Amino acid sequence: MCGIVGGWTTRWIPECTDAALDALRHRGPDGQGEYADGPIWLGHTRLAIIDLSPSGHQPMLSDDGQVVLVYNGEIYNYRELRAELEAEGIHFRGTSDSEVLLRLYLARGLELLPALNGIFAFALYDRRSGDLFLARDEMGVKPLYVSAKEQQFVFASEIKALLPWIDAPGSLDEISLHRYLTFLWCPGAGTPYREVRKLGPGEAICVRQGRVVRQWIWSRRLIARPPNQKWSKRGSLVATLRDELRQAVRRQLVADVPVGAFLSGGLDSSALVALAQEAGAELRCFTVEPTGGSDAGETEDGPYAQRVAAHLGVPLERVPVDAHRMMTDLEWMIWQLDEPLADPAALNVFYIARLARQSGIKVLLSGAGADDLFAGYRRHLALRYADLWLRLPEALRRLSGTLADRIDRRGALGRRLERLRTVTGETGDARLAAYFAWVRRDDLWAFYTPRMREAVGAIRADQPMLDFLELAPPGTDPLTRMLALEQRFFLADHNLIYTDKMGMAAGVEIRVPFLDPQVVDFAAHLPARWKQHGRVGKWILKQAMEPYLPRDVINRPKTGFGAPLRRWMRKDLHEYLTDLLSMESLGRRGLFEPMAVHRLIADNDAGRRDAAYLLFSLLSIEIWCRKFIDRGMRAATGADRTDGVRT
Repeated sequence: MCGIVGGWTTRWIPECTDAALDALRHRGPDGQGEYADGPIWLGHTRLAIIDLSPSGHQPMLSDDGQVVLVYNGEIYNYRELRAELEAEGIHFRGTSDSEVLLRLYLARGLELLPALNGIFAFALYDRRSGDLFLARDEMGVKPLYVSAKEQQFVFASEIKALLPWIDAPGSLDEISLHRYLTFLWCPGAGTPYREVRKLGPGEAICVRQGRVVRQWIWSRRLIARPPNQKWSKRGSLVATLRDELRQAVRRQLVADVPVGAFLSGGLDSSALVALAQEAGAELRCFTVEPTGGSDAGETEDGPYAQRVAAHLGVPLERVPVDAHRMMTDLEWMIWQLDEPLADPAALNVFYIARLARQSGIKVLLSGAGADDLFAGYRRHLALRYADLWLRLPEALRRLSGTLADRIDRRGALGRRLERLRTVTGETGDARLAAYFAWVRRDDLWAFYTPRMREAVGAIRADQPMLDFLELAPPGTDPLTRMLALEQRFFLADHNLIYTDKMGMAAGVEIRVPFLDPQVVDFAAHLPARWKQHGRVGKWILKQAMEPYLPRDVINRPKTGFGAPLRRWMRKDLHEYLTDLLSMESLGRRGLFEPMAVHRLIADNDAGRRDAAYLLFSLLSIEIWCRKFIDRGMRAATGADRTDGVRT
């Protein structure tokens, strides 16, 4: 794992390139390097995982110096690919997967991508053609941001490394902000900067003389596909899934440094630890131990994590986390994420990764992705209930709605019934996208200034999702379509972003065996009934893990990985919230109507409305603007620059 940055421009300024590398140093504390050739510049910071010797140093050049690689990620099947190349008479200098990637390009050109099983974002500069070629892995595990304008194309693993080339004061993207507020994250290519875009999962791009000459999707693995309805033998399917997961875990244990694992005591992380132990790995495991309680009465991870650790005989270290600790780190979190993702769960990832690194561990296995493949979220069960609701006669639905109105919407049941009524008001794919939304458009419109309303106009927040689902084969069932949205958007544009950036903030690589291409393919061809089986989500995964884990762990209710946000907004963070979202601050920003926001705060305080997540999203956007937009304005006026990076 590493940080990459570079591009094409007519003039590279050393101050800017130095600043870009400094911004990525946390991603690669083991070394850095640069390559320059006229308008081309490539930079790299290294986290050494495979081949710790200088032969793995980047930028990496071909033997004749005509092709240059900067690469972030891991190719898990690099040994098999190396063996194939050696059989063709190709010789290697070292043992890194980076060199395998470089020599594979020399042998196969752009056809190399489908051969890769891994997580990656890389750039190859081919002096022979003058082309700069970039690609991102098909699940979007590793981030890659690009910015293109006249006489300039730049890319980086993180937005903050692009700041020297961004016109920060004038490039705020209001449409993306609308999407952040709707979903708490931004689906699709958008970022808060109008001139910065995310390269999507499975996308590649070719740049010539500073211009994008080709951009394409090299993998469509995330498109919803009709399942294989002939798969009906439970025992065979369960055994196949277990075997696919075994192989994925074995592949992702390959490293020349110690490997550890997240262990929350839930099904997903516990399954990976069990399979890693079966493979002979000696893992140290880590979990968060919150001391601030929960908003929703959810069970704590600690006792379950300890139970699994004792059951499997693995060491477990706990990271104590309290509200004060998390609150003091919020601004740093937004800076590190590059985007105003309104989810404090990101900090838990960082705390665990930091403790792991302090313990000498550079690689952690994570259970991320299992819910998105096998239907583990509440909205997947809600989709089933929505179908039942819509089958009721209209008169009975009206009566049920009247009864639901009498339930307090501030409680969990009330919130879920309100969400159910909201999504059933939509039709077709818009109904599926509505399950991901936290705030309705009409509600947001009340907070927008004329500037925001004009910028957003009639654009739909869910348009990237609707466009994506148009590619799905006709007749694909609703759950399969929803899981495609989970994988392409919620996973790639939210969970994987904060997982990568929080791990790399501590200099730790986080691997995700559930997103191995073979596991993803297996899940894609399963009929929906093997995932959401009646009221039971992740049914087939639970069946597969019965020989390994206690039943109470397998059947444990789904819990979050976050913080008591509702209490924070009303108590712990209230003073901070009203300070950053003061009438004066909101007025200067010009995005949200100050009076409307303060009425929202008052309604939330009084319990008239459950607005905690919307308020936290507004707070995150204001923090982001102060860290990125205002920072750029200070730099433009010659004021001291502050990056907010934690020490």
